[in-house]
Amino acid sequence: MSDRSDGRDVLPVLHPFRVVPTRFAPRLRGRHGLLLGLGAVLAAGSAWAQAGAPQLSPLAVIVKWAPLLLTGFAFNIAISLLAMLIGTVAGVGLGLAILSEQPVLRRAAWAVTQFFRNAPWLVLLFFVMFLVPFQVTVLGLRIPLPDWVKATFGFSLPVMANVAEVVRGAVRSVPATQWEAAESLAFTRRQILWRIILPQCVKRMLPPWMNIYALVAMATVQASIVGVSEMLTLTAQVHAAEGGRPELFAPLYGFALLCFFLYCYPIDRWTARMERRFQIR
Repeated sequence: MSDRSDGRDVLPVLHPFRVVPTRFAPRLRGRHGLLLGLGAVLAAGSAWAQAGAPQLSPLAVIVKWAPLLLTGFAFNIAISLLAMLIGTVAGVGLGLAILSEQPVLRRAAWAVTQFFRNAPWLVLLFFVMFLVPFQVTVLGLRIPLPDWVKATFGFSLPVMANVAEVVRGAVRSVPATQWEAAESLAFTRRQILWRIILPQCVKRMLPPWMNIYALVAMATVQASIVGVSEMLTLTAQVHAAEGGRPELFAPLYGFALLCFFLYCYPIDRWTARMERRFQIR
């Protein structure tokens, strides 16, 4: 507190703090963050080099084991193709049985379709793997059934049920007037079905059939759980052969993910293209 000549007391005032910028004040930009990130990578690399570990980088490990992993991926594709072939042949017959005029056959086919459509694929795979024997004897000849054969049959069961439903839906989608017109021309039911109805159903069944195949191709990795040496099993073995290094987990399984994506994504695009071409609604 201070005294002035007019006799009034004046209190001191504290002014706000003001920062005076200097020419040496740093300004962080995008390139500084890039440099800092690069420096962190170099520091981590130098620390890994100083540790003296003669381990390969994740990319080098993938390049080293790529032929083996791609062999396993080709095995996945082979299993999916065989399962789709068996399931399609059986599914067409089952779908036609659903459309049968015989009540007993129609109800039995419907029950089988609903059972395998709504059963988990992995549970069906386990049932087939443990209930089907490892070999069968036919006329005194022993025929071995390796795990991949049983896995293929296990995957074909849900394919059969889904294809049967696709066939049933495609046939039902054909207008009833075509059945009536064919009957007026004295065609039998079998002739109508095989010569008139089913040829029209091909373009209706092809897009959902390809979607089923894409699902089967992705589901074949479940065969690794029952000991089939496909890509996922080989990936786990490669990871163990490289010492189980934690930094290899994501790159190795990411490589498997990339392979399946590059295989299944074109199928999805091709399916969409056919739907537009055939104008299926």
